Amino acid sequence: MMQGAQHVEPAAANSHVDVQGAEETFNELIRQLSRHSQTRNVHRSNLASKTASVTSHTTTPDVEKGKLNAEDGDEKPFDLREYLTSSNDANQAAGIQHKHVGVTWDDLEVNVIGGVGFKAYIPTFGGAVIGFFMAPFLWLWGLLMGFFSNKRPPTRTILHKSSGVVKPGEMCLVLGCPGAGCTTFLKTIANYRDDYASVSGNVLYAGIDAEEMAKYYRGEVVYNQEDDIHIATLTVAQSLDFALSTKAPGPKGRLPGVSSKEFKSTVEDALLKMLNIPHTRNTLVGNAFVRGVSGGERKRVSIAEMMATRARVQCWDNSTRGLDASTALDFVKSLRIMTDVLGQTTFVTLYQASESIYELFDKVLVLDKGHQVYFGPPSEARSYFEGLGYRPLPRQSTPDYLTGCTDPNERQFADGHSAGNTPSSPEDLDATFRKSPTYKGIQDSYQEVMRQMETEKIDQETFRAAVLADKRRGVSKKSPFTLGFSGQVKALTIRQFRLRRQDRFQLVTSFTLAIALALVIGGAYFNLPDTSAGAFTRGGVVFLALLAVVIEAFAEMPLQMLGRPIVNKQTSFGFYRPAAIVLANFFADIPIAAVRVFIFNVIVYFMTNLARSAGGFWTFHLFVYTGYLALQGFFRTLGLLCVNFDSAFRLVAVFVPNLMQYTGYTIPTFNMKRWLFWIYYINPLSYAWGGAMENEFMRTSYICDGNYIVPRNGPGMDIYPNDLGPNQVCFALNTADIWRRSLVVTVAFIIFFLFTQLVAIELFSPKLPGTSINIFAKENAETKRLNAIQREKKAARANEKQSEEDEKVEGKERLVDAEDENAHAHRKVFTWEDLNYHVPVPGGTRRLLHDVCGYVKPGTLTALMGASGAGKTTCLDVLAQRKNIGVVTGDVLVDGRPLGSDFARGTAYAEQMDVHEGTATVREALRFSAYLRQPAEVPIEEKNEYVEEIIELLELQDLTEALVFSLSVEARKRLTIGVELASKPALLLFLDEPTSGLDGQSAWNLVRFLRKLADQGQAILCTIHQPSSLLFESFDRLLLLESGGETVYFGDIGKDSHVIREYFAQHGAQCPSNVNPAEYMLEAIGAGLSPRVGPRDWKDVWLDSSEYKRVRQEINEIKAQALANPAPPQPKTKTYATSFVYQLKVVVQRNNMALWRSPDYVFSRLFVHAMFSLFISLSFLRLGNSVRDLQYRVFGMFWLAVLPPIIMTQLVPLFIFNRLTFIREASSRIYSPYVFAIAQLLGEVPYSTLCAIVYWVLMVYPMGFGKGATGTNGTGFQLLVVIFIEFFGVSLGQLLGSLAPSIQIAVLFVPFTSVVLAIFCGVTIPYPSLIPFWRDWLYQLDPFTRMLSAMLSTELHGLPIVCASDEFSVFNPPSSQTCFEWAGEFVSAFGGYLNNPNATAACQYCQYKVGDEYFTPLNINFSNRWRDVFIVFAYFVFNVIATIAASRFLRYARR
Repeated sequence: MMQGAQHVEPAAANSHVDVQGAEETFNELIRQLSRHSQTRNVHRSNLASKTASVTSHTTTPDVEKGKLNAEDGDEKPFDLREYLTSSNDANQAAGIQHKHVGVTWDDLEVNVIGGVGFKAYIPTFGGAVIGFFMAPFLWLWGLLMGFFSNKRPPTRTILHKSSGVVKPGEMCLVLGCPGAGCTTFLKTIANYRDDYASVSGNVLYAGIDAEEMAKYYRGEVVYNQEDDIHIATLTVAQSLDFALSTKAPGPKGRLPGVSSKEFKSTVEDALLKMLNIPHTRNTLVGNAFVRGVSGGERKRVSIAEMMATRARVQCWDNSTRGLDASTALDFVKSLRIMTDVLGQTTFVTLYQASESIYELFDKVLVLDKGHQVYFGPPSEARSYFEGLGYRPLPRQSTPDYLTGCTDPNERQFADGHSAGNTPSSPEDLDATFRKSPTYKGIQDSYQEVMRQMETEKIDQETFRAAVLADKRRGVSKKSPFTLGFSGQVKALTIRQFRLRRQDRFQLVTSFTLAIALALVIGGAYFNLPDTSAGAFTRGGVVFLALLAVVIEAFAEMPLQMLGRPIVNKQTSFGFYRPAAIVLANFFADIPIAAVRVFIFNVIVYFMTNLARSAGGFWTFHLFVYTGYLALQGFFRTLGLLCVNFDSAFRLVAVFVPNLMQYTGYTIPTFNMKRWLFWIYYINPLSYAWGGAMENEFMRTSYICDGNYIVPRNGPGMDIYPNDLGPNQVCFALNTADIWRRSLVVTVAFIIFFLFTQLVAIELFSPKLPGTSINIFAKENAETKRLNAIQREKKAARANEKQSEEDEKVEGKERLVDAEDENAHAHRKVFTWEDLNYHVPVPGGTRRLLHDVCGYVKPGTLTALMGASGAGKTTCLDVLAQRKNIGVVTGDVLVDGRPLGSDFARGTAYAEQMDVHEGTATVREALRFSAYLRQPAEVPIEEKNEYVEEIIELLELQDLTEALVFSLSVEARKRLTIGVELASKPALLLFLDEPTSGLDGQSAWNLVRFLRKLADQGQAILCTIHQPSSLLFESFDRLLLLESGGETVYFGDIGKDSHVIREYFAQHGAQCPSNVNPAEYMLEAIGAGLSPRVGPRDWKDVWLDSSEYKRVRQEINEIKAQALANPAPPQPKTKTYATSFVYQLKVVVQRNNMALWRSPDYVFSRLFVHAMFSLFISLSFLRLGNSVRDLQYRVFGMFWLAVLPPIIMTQLVPLFIFNRLTFIREASSRIYSPYVFAIAQLLGEVPYSTLCAIVYWVLMVYPMGFGKGATGTNGTGFQLLVVIFIEFFGVSLGQLLGSLAPSIQIAVLFVPFTSVVLAIFCGVTIPYPSLIPFWRDWLYQLDPFTRMLSAMLSTELHGLPIVCASDEFSVFNPPSSQTCFEWAGEFVSAFGGYLNNPNATAACQYCQYKVGDEYFTPLNINFSNRWRDVFIVFAYFVFNVIATIAASRFLRYARR
């Protein structure tokens, strides 16, 4: 390390750095990073030498690092300390004040809800149903208890009283085992208190209390969480550009003459260079499902984003997870320099911190179960714990030793000490520390700082002035933001518009579907005539146009929830206030939505022959578009108010049917129920529809069509005039139904819903719950017994007094002994040669791996290392046969022979992304893997025992019943490894960064166990980051890669790493004895910011070495030896370990349990069905026998056609989420895609049946069905139809999910499919009015046609019709004729009846006498009802088969 520091100057000199030019550049830069450097003490100057080598150095253009541009060809070294110092000096000269914020805390204590021993249990569907009916009583009980009792819910302390001080320019390292409270401490210091029941104690920032800091200086104290949350479809540069656009200072905070644009550009360049990721500038950030930068690079983007905040108190939570050792060290060195030069106050918690990293800190805080057991200088920490009686292990780094002292399973006592005479419990360690001289020194320092704060207040006043100077023009002094509200809206609008524009696939899909839907509606209502026939259908056209808009606006709801974590993070950074994103979304949507709706309206309007005039069209477009904006605002408000999509879905069930029913189209205003009439007035759609209708009818006069004249001639008749005569009447639309609507009201709704969004996101928007609590499933008799045994074993281990080695492996022998039977059997050798991998990129291909060679022998543990982005995971994916894009060349062989079809099943791959079924418990997840991946002939009892051993090995005893989604990062990582171990891989075990996210002790336990497995004959290959020297020596061999997928070394490591040390030493890179060789070799090859050691590229050194030739020779010998043996008899190879039926049984059981534990999803669906049916029934309550009631019966049944799209909207996201889990599991050949698709359906069947029954009950009885000839039997038949339609909706939703690559795309197909099916079923356009083109095929193919045919014929068959007084068509017969004499033949030909056949004036004709007369002209026949209902069932079967096929052939798993 020190050598690296010594070589800085020569390296710089050799690079011909233009010092003057560099200084000029630096002086222009990052004023915002600077805040005047305080006087450094002697310790700081010592640290400077350790961080001096943070420079980037490149020698040759590198494809992987993107050094292909001309401007990058002569890249100069980037020295962060020089850069910041010169920048800081320039700021000081310009009079820009510093921001120094020291942090003090006294008696800081944090509590969460739940008493000691409290366990949160997962709610279930059964509990949700009971809770729904009990809710009113429980609410009343809670109200009463609130009056008579002040008792608060029980809490427990997760961070006990601690005190300390960290001054400006100091760095504090927070250490502790998982669950010690490190994250809680960092969040509390960073003023992130929402997750906790209470935070007590006094935390001051330069003397400013936490409340004032949160109110006026949000963004000056920030917290970087462990997980990387970004907008995946923005590039790295765009992400940083947005952050800087909101945090760049105003003119008073910048150097004179530097514009805001120049400032952003230079700071962005500096951040990218500092973190060594300039090559990612134009690459998408990506996530688990969007291809982008590598995991280590994404972590550095998170780091850069937080550095862009220019906060002076920074809390970093395990921010080196996923970074290689060299990059991790460079990052902490960068923090050291920034802390030194800018006077920042930095808190960092790290797992697996190396000694080199540890030495960079000023203070270290050690926590044990929330207790402060040490806080003081790092140099004194080891001696303090040794003085207590704890023994250090050889070559154990200080951070590992300190955390090990708090781990009951790992700590060891020095001679003469034991748990009896040494403080070992968290409480004892806390009490002992409070009596120590170190604690007294901390208290004295605290008192001194407090006195300074009270008397001098220099830092506080300077800080306030500097923050004020940073603000842009026009920003209030009291605002916690650097940028004003209008500026925030502008920056966000640009970002949101860029997001929409860059998502080309979704953009093209949405426009294509809108055009297709418009063409279908236009084609269905093509060229409507200007007659009374056209008058009736024009209302349908306008209604359908608005209906399509409603369903499209509905898609806004889930998007609000998906974006919530981003909004929470960025508002906490002080980028913008939440309200700004509401306005930004509104403005960013306007141009895209306006064009899409315009194209839709043009097609619909002119194809259907609505009033063809410019004024008519623009008025129609205005009403449809404003209706869309109003509904979009409404659904966004719901999305902001609800905790999750399922709770929002329940609200939709209340609103959507009423929005659609009370427009004035399905129910005329004069016939609305009096107690529901008010819905019409508060419905934005009613004004949009009314305005569009009035626009249409005021511009057109209609001719009375012959088919609407009463009486008229029937077939073969020539009695009545063909045109409207004096003794005839014409059916026409009652224009009294069209109430005057106002555009002003629709616009008012848009503004109102914008306001509700602003209020919702600022005041009521729910925060996603933190992951600080585990959720458990309730124990049954079996799990209770097994957990008791696990607890006994754990207690026995804790009490045993054995040798170190015995103590470490006790309770784990059985697991590795299970491998003994195979240890001496012939195990196969895995080899690869000349491995190359090319992926397509814009403009050609890129090579990610180049001529990689190596092997893994049985009984060996091989490490795969390299810098972040060097291709480690790519190499592992290629070797494990997990890549499905790009071109792989080279030989990958097992025993010299090509891979067989059972290769995937014979290997296990613990991937970097921990993807699991979230609702399973830990034990269930492990058993699921063991049941389906171990051979079928292994008894179930043996599989269960093996799972119990894995639980003990991975120390998951306390989490066996915890649900996966609630696990911490490190617990989920252990589970991922356990799931793969449960398969007992016969050939090879792959692990991708298994120790990332684990603390040092957990990592050591895991690697020690892998070593034990290897010793028993298992072949293991794993990538690893940041290994300690002790951990590194546990591996047998190393494959080391550098950027571009180039091999730098493959071979043995040796005891004390002597083999690899010697290799690097003989080529000019001598590793000092006190330096971790794993870190040194990465630095030597130039993996981090440090310059490469030696003049040649290490890949060339390797290719010219004798070691390389020896490896090639050995691979040839391995192949020859294996091929010399006769090929083993090939048993019948099976793709899967178990039978199809057994797979289906196990997967269906898991799906059923997942749905039972997802009450939000299942109960929401039941609630939606109940509310939907209830609100429809309330509108059509107790229907009679009038013509209008006949029409309402039809509408009541037609609403069933709206149910499938609502089911699909909820079901499609779940299916796609489950498919992501399946993709991960399918790559290991756990179960077949056919099983996945069938199990998804079978899990839904019981709940779908229940939902259908509830819908049917609330439909047939309140409306008064069953009054026709079929009676009660007919209502029973309706239940069968409802169940089949429910099944159809579920299967269609799963089919759309299986066909679509993402949720965003899938939900776009829902409105299109739904509207098309609803249009052509024969209700919105009656069968006789359908254009022959549609009538001949689409009408016949529409499943809703069969549904309505079966339901209408059953309900209306034999139903007597009696017209109400206002429903008669009244006409006068010719003089001297009675009504019957004049119209009798007409009645005989067309049906209906004359109410006064013997009258001679004012004849009253009723259109229908019996229900059959209504549906017979519609091509519906009562005798076909059974045929029709089973055609619906046949559609369901078709969907299932198509879903199975799509699941088999369409995975959308690009990797």
